[in-house]
Amino acid sequence: MEVRQSAVEEVVMNPAGEVNPSSDFWRGRRVLLTGHTGFKGGWLALWLSRLGAQVTGIALAPDTSPALYDLAAIAGRLHDSHFCDIRDYATLETLIRQANPEVVFHLAAQPLVRASYADPLTTFSTNVQGTANVLEALRKVDSVKVCVAVTTDKVYRNIETFYPYRESDPLGGHDPYSASKAASELVISCYRESFLSAKGVALASARAGNVIGGGDWAADRLLPDAVRAWGKAEPLLIRRPDSVRPWQHVLEPLAGYLRLAESMWSQPSLAGAYNFGPPTDSAATVRNVVELARAAFGVGEVSWGTEDAGPHEAGLLTLDVSKARYDLAVTSQWTLEESVSRTMNWYRRLGEGIEAATLCAEDIVDYENAMAGSSG
Repeated sequence: MEVRQSAVEEVVMNPAGEVNPSSDFWRGRRVLLTGHTGFKGGWLALWLSRLGAQVTGIALAPDTSPALYDLAAIAGRLHDSHFCDIRDYATLETLIRQANPEVVFHLAAQPLVRASYADPLTTFSTNVQGTANVLEALRKVDSVKVCVAVTTDKVYRNIETFYPYRESDPLGGHDPYSASKAASELVISCYRESFLSAKGVALASARAGNVIGGGDWAADRLLPDAVRAWGKAEPLLIRRPDSVRPWQHVLEPLAGYLRLAESMWSQPSLAGAYNFGPPTDSAATVRNVVELARAAFGVGEVSWGTEDAGPHEAGLLTLDVSKARYDLAVTSQWTLEESVSRTMNWYRRLGEGIEAATLCAEDIVDYENAMAGSSG
């Protein structure tokens, strides 16, 4: 497939002419990205395209309308794009062999807690067996050197105290989504220790906190729900206003994934599990985030719910991100206030007719500039 220049590439780079992550590393690199039709996967596809990588995407077709994949014309920015269920091992293995990747980012998943209650079997088969299928296929490809498998901050056995979870803490999961992702961590560890390390493949798992940003239209996500409700002059229903989460803009963990892959390429011993999130003391309640979003959006009515509304979801979750900071030099660039403001402005400007790819490009460039400034 011919790769056309993207809007992401048309935005001017930072004034110093530097790109962080390293375009020298990614330019021409063969990258496999599962889940490229989703929210985080779409942003990562755009960033990798900007960096000059040769990206092959494997995922289900987009399941929301609208979808960032469609609005930003992501397929046209990739080397190749395939719709494939990662539970279909035979098709998946064929596509991975054809891609012959050097670096793999595995993001394909059933990513929603409440959806996991409605359909636990699909959640487990996608998140556990699907991950095993990806890693088994990689075991049979000699080209791959690095793989970052994305799970979630909800993999920990959460006792809901202000203790920030470290990568060495016990895994668990009350709801099917969390349990499936904890189980996938065991699959990842098994394949690293039993198969891939011996092949010279550095395999890491990435556990990211709650992610916000433009281009997410999934159900039961806070800011997309706010945009939908307030855009129709309806009240936003909040189920658990006092729940605490480690909120971060989508570019924060993606920068961590890119940095992790680059680092493991030259230092395979860095393979392992990593938390990616804001500083522990930056975790905030749902109420805090909603008030910031309402201020950025300009209008918005809210109907505050009760703590016991709906099926169980964790009320308190924070992460210790010191490993990523010290081993990878990964630090947060944007405050919660800026992250929420940028997210709501993204949706507002999309409604004003600005193209989705342009909006993503502007945020990516601003984030690169922030990284360059903090390291300069």
